[in-house]
Amino acid sequence: MSDPCIPLAVTMGDASGVGPEILLRAFIGGALPTDCVIFGDLSILKAGAECLGIEVPINCLASLDDIKENQLNLWDCGCLQASDLTPGVLNAAAGDAAHQYVTQATQAALRGEVSAVVTLPMNKEATQRSHPTFTGHTELLAQICEVDDVVMMLATDEVAVSHVSTHVSLKEAIERLTAKRLSRTIELTDNALRHFTAEPRIGVCGLNPHAGESGMFGTEEHDVIEPVIDELKSRKMSVSGPYPADTVFRQAIELDRFDALICMYHDQGHAPMKLFAFDRAVNVTLGLPIIRTSVDHGTAFDIAWQGIARIDSLRHAIQYAEKMLSSPGPN
Repeated sequence: MSDPCIPLAVTMGDASGVGPEILLRAFIGGALPTDCVIFGDLSILKAGAECLGIEVPINCLASLDDIKENQLNLWDCGCLQASDLTPGVLNAAAGDAAHQYVTQATQAALRGEVSAVVTLPMNKEATQRSHPTFTGHTELLAQICEVDDVVMMLATDEVAVSHVSTHVSLKEAIERLTAKRLSRTIELTDNALRHFTAEPRIGVCGLNPHAGESGMFGTEEHDVIEPVIDELKSRKMSVSGPYPADTVFRQAIELDRFDALICMYHDQGHAPMKLFAFDRAVNVTLGLPIIRTSVDHGTAFDIAWQGIARIDSLRHAIQYAEKMLSSPGPN
């Protein structure tokens, strides 16, 4: 159970994208918790509010204990100037700043100064201009928290979807399908869902079309996936499969047969989830010593700062973080 006195952190995201715009409009719309702290830049939020034609009272914090109600509480990272607000334009400075917001918020969470971290989108290309090895939030958080095994889970009220691999080539994703990695993905997913469900029902996708069709289209199901499922079943975990990925989502969502699905690579899970729940799915990083959730969309440069980006995903990400914080979790 979380300490109600500790604020929730929200990172602003890339200033050239929809992240800070969504923040400002979410505040105006009452969608931000009164005790959350934004990690971002005052200059961008002030210039952005003017761009949107709205007035937002901003409280720049001298410490994380300085929270004020009815104001946007900001930890000003001091990375950017108003001139760095370049809507829809790739900006290396904005990419570096977005990296700083996540780093500082995560470090605050590790120190126990914030209860959880909710992130708005970074632009990979912009951030790589100053951090060439950057591949995504998930990997950055793992590096800051000094952990090796993290899992990306997309969550909705109907189903959660975890991925054995994420931001790698399809060739590398196949190479990453090992018994150790698959078992860890299933275990972390089971542990996360036990915050809300006594015995999560987990369905495991196959890697190959039709889950290999009895070895006709590949042997990974027989060689790797089935032995892991059998071993976890022997530990009384409610896990089954492997199932063909082209039908198992219907079984989970329409027929309510599963609480979670395990997908073998990024697009196997992301494509159906973004079709099914583009504005509702929440990105959760499992395996960290902190709680981290995120919107499940990108920087959307094509509509940035036009006042049309939807705030729903941020609202759901905050609610899911609060849901995890309010749960005692598994025994």
